[in-house]
Amino acid sequence: MYFVADYPMQVVVQRMFAGVDSFPLMAIPFFMLAGSLMEKGGITSRIIGFALSLVGGFRGALAHVVTIAGVIMGGISGSGVADTAAIGTIMVPEMSKRGYHLPFSAALIAASGSIGLIIPPSIAMILYGVASGSSIGDLFMAGFLPGVLIAAGFMLISSVIAKKRNYPTEPPMTGEQRWVSFRESIWALMMPVIIIVGIRMGVFTPTEGGVVAAVYAIVIGKFVYKELDWGDFPEILSEATASTAVISFLIATASLFGWLLASEQIPQQISDGILSLSSNKYVILLMINILLLIVGMFLDSGPAIILLVPVLVPVAQSLDVNLTQFGLLMVVNLTIGLLTPPVGTALYVASNISKVPLARLSSAVMPFIGVMLFVLGLITYVPQMTLWAIKG
Repeated sequence: MYFVADYPMQVVVQRMFAGVDSFPLMAIPFFMLAGSLMEKGGITSRIIGFALSLVGGFRGALAHVVTIAGVIMGGISGSGVADTAAIGTIMVPEMSKRGYHLPFSAALIAASGSIGLIIPPSIAMILYGVASGSSIGDLFMAGFLPGVLIAAGFMLISSVIAKKRNYPTEPPMTGEQRWVSFRESIWALMMPVIIIVGIRMGVFTPTEGGVVAAVYAIVIGKFVYKELDWGDFPEILSEATASTAVISFLIATASLFGWLLASEQIPQQISDGILSLSSNKYVILLMINILLLIVGMFLDSGPAIILLVPVLVPVAQSLDVNLTQFGLLMVVNLTIGLLTPPVGTALYVASNISKVPLARLSSAVMPFIGVMLFVLGLITYVPQMTLWAIKG
């Protein structure tokens, strides 16, 4: 067994650089930038306003607003943690004022924000596509149905809890008011549509889609909504740069570690070991799910994907599992990791915003994790859940 110290430093640096020297990975900083621009440019507040116009008359309306906003914003930023922060900053004070229990509010915000990792364009899907050689466009399309089903499950749970605790309704809007809200938010709502349709139709690549998203957010925030000032750009660029640097460094070091494992043929040994435990495809998929759930508790999605794709993709191929389906399986598992301690980043963000202790928040989020586990089971054992919309 060799260690990093056994290799020349030049080789170590080269392997780290090679880990991030990828054109598709350039999409990540642009989507991170688009997410920052979205928050500062008034796009987030209009998405939340539009969501409220749809569900104002329902009991626990603000809870439904959180979930709908999570789905729409997931189609812009691709980052579960960023969406959790953006939604939480606006919605936690509002829900608190209207009598919603803080642990429930924070748990729902963390869970709904994490949908951004599943709804395209997803940074995790980009990483998986690069690491596995799968079509990123197909991964994006495959993420729609699971993301929507998870959101529907969250809304069902919110409805039950709202009735049980008698959470308030919001004044229902008339058709004219809904139209006004839609008209005000149309530019924000068009953003994910342009990105996904453009990528799917081959107008631009996922990387170019990130650039389109960033430029679109600048134009809408500055010249349409007029809430984005030139003086905001240093802070926005600084936030996006810092986030990108952290992700890139994690990818680089994970790539180095993955290369070291490959040089020792450890992925092949693990693959052979998993296949030796059972010949039943469904049992092996169950074991992979358990492994990924455990890994997600300790590793963020980016490093986990870079490390585990070389190990698990050969197993999936030997089982004749479509790599797009397997990609969604990995992404949903690791999305659940955003909500599980000790390294549940979305959970920590929601806890920091709401000031709810992590232990209470971990308990409150369990029903939402249950929904995600149910959808994960469908992805695992009902392939058409993810393959219905892809090419071929």
